[in-house]
Amino acid sequence: MPGYGGGAPSHPQAPAIPKGYRGSIKDFPGADPLRDVEVLRKAMKGFGTDENAIIELLGNRTNKQRVPMVAAYKTTYGKDLIHDLKSELTGNFENLVLSMLMSPAHFDASELREAIKGAGTDEACLIEILSSRSNAEIQEINRIYKAGAFRPSNCLFSLPFAAPQKLYSAGENKVGTDESQFNAILCARSKPHLRAVFQEYQKMSGRDIEKSICREMSGNLESGMVAVVKCIRDTPTYFAERLHKAMKGAGTKDRTLIRVMVSRSEVDMLDIRQAYVRTYGKSLYTDISGDTSGDYKKLLLKLCGGSD
Repeated sequence: MPGYGGGAPSHPQAPAIPKGYRGSIKDFPGADPLRDVEVLRKAMKGFGTDENAIIELLGNRTNKQRVPMVAAYKTTYGKDLIHDLKSELTGNFENLVLSMLMSPAHFDASELREAIKGAGTDEACLIEILSSRSNAEIQEINRIYKAGAFRPSNCLFSLPFAAPQKLYSAGENKVGTDESQFNAILCARSKPHLRAVFQEYQKMSGRDIEKSICREMSGNLESGMVAVVKCIRDTPTYFAERLHKAMKGAGTKDRTLIRVMVSRSEVDMLDIRQAYVRTYGKSLYTDISGDTSGDYKKLLLKLCGGSD
């Protein structure tokens, strides 16, 4: 989660937006969780739910302004906000609202748990979360997920710390591929270092590292490694692709759509939007509008923040 600080606010109540901030959701001036929960309570009391009030409130608060609402609601009304929302909302709109009320690390931990429980593992979800979060974020996710039963590929949990030569020796320059060397290098280095490694690898081998992975590996290992490389090389384009794949074809992968829109709205949503329109020739806003509906669509579009 980016911090909010530095620079003098332009208005006495307005929080300072960090220079270069690329999120679509900004702190709401003078937000107070005790006042905000009154809005939520009113929206849920009586006959029918005022979904628009919920959308306007949550869609105009950052995560650090939303999360305290859970405790404030308990303090004010002696009730569980999550329970009350679950009893009033349904479907993808409910899932999106509840996701927005979790801290980033709790949300990531719950998504990882969902990805590995039941029949089959959602490897793409594991890769997406663990290859795009910082070391500190992964440590916090791991702390929350301390039950300990979950140990994905050793590579992923340690992301990011001689490297081009080792990669070349492990892949293109040898019969058979030493996958553990690829793992060790991709997982043990910082992202800026890895970007430099990828450039050096191309000079040394004459081949792009993504193409080498595709030549030397197959199945889940290949798709996992390629995703890690894509995410490290160009994170916004990687997420634009995740969003596009979630919406194209028959049926929408709503879990992916919700996760990416919530988790990137205060990180790099503006860059993802630019990458999306550059890659697919349509704005992310347009595709979300065409692929979703109702209150769910309205709140997703708040997270998107605008068209391009």
